[in-house]
Amino acid sequence: MQLGQTFWYVTRSVLLGLVVAAIVIVALPYFQGKSTSASSQQQPLSFAKAVNRAAPAVVNIYSIGTSRNSYYSRRPSTVVRLGSGVIMDNRGHILTAYHVVADVNEIQVALQDGRNYSGQVIGYDQITDLAVVRIEADNLPIIPQNQSLRTQVGDVVLAIGNPHNLGQTITQGIVSATGGRMGIIHSHADLIQMDAVINEGASGGALVNSEGYLVGINNAQFRDARGQGIDGIYFAVPYPLAYSVMESLIREGEVVRGYLGVQVGEVPQNNPYSQPGIYVSGVDANSPADRAGLQVDDYITEINGKRMSSAAEGLATVAQTKPGTEIEIRFFRDNQEQSVTVTITKFQ
Repeated sequence: MQLGQTFWYVTRSVLLGLVVAAIVIVALPYFQGKSTSASSQQQPLSFAKAVNRAAPAVVNIYSIGTSRNSYYSRRPSTVVRLGSGVIMDNRGHILTAYHVVADVNEIQVALQDGRNYSGQVIGYDQITDLAVVRIEADNLPIIPQNQSLRTQVGDVVLAIGNPHNLGQTITQGIVSATGGRMGIIHSHADLIQMDAVINEGASGGALVNSEGYLVGINNAQFRDARGQGIDGIYFAVPYPLAYSVMESLIREGEVVRGYLGVQVGEVPQNNPYSQPGIYVSGVDANSPADRAGLQVDDYITEINGKRMSSAAEGLATVAQTKPGTEIEIRFFRDNQEQSVTVTITKFQ
């Protein structure tokens, strides 16, 4: 009886194994075909879609000026400065870097479809190194924009411009900082730092994300104390700031900023205050801060009822305050909390 049962179990196991093997042999070519088909359809990583969406809206800018007389020649010579720009709307407004169009006699704008136009500067802002140029043209390609997007450290970005007049060129990099680099290029802008290369002629061009949306206006390469460019460290003005500056320039012809008159520094390591704030490292003479009695070593915690988490936030709050406005500033001095009322003036 036991021998018969054992024989039956062995026989059944062998039969089941043969059935499974037969199924695998029959089905294997099918699955191999599906795998091969899927592999053949898989596309390599590409930013072609982003480039196709954004690149037509990035223009070449040729700024024509006159150089001063040299020692060897009394006759002025014509100088052409290269740059790039970004078409922002269908009215012909182009954002670019101010240093591209500063102190020139003529501006020529070349579109990627071969059209050429004369450009006119309608406003500029030296603090952010931005300018708005306008051309009279129809059917313009407009850079994709999304007001709700926020750039993050680690984002892949593409810089589009016309370096050395080689023609439109795309470089790729990654964002390493989105703010907190204040004072490297100018004092009010929280710059995007990335390693997408920006050579001469690419300033003022577009910095876009992997979907082709504008995230910044390309600005400059970081330079050391000797003025030498440092490879791998480049900057762009963030899109939200650039857009705000552009709107002010179009509407009013200038950017009006509030002025307090304090310099800010690193919070001392032995900071006795247990809350975020702004350490005052200097006060401008005859400034609103000076007249209100703020001093070096004061620790500002609130501006107009809003708690300050960083120096960048404090400067932005003041800059966005309309000149003539009175605001309350709360601060610590010698471990005592105090407050003063300051009348903000216009930043010159």
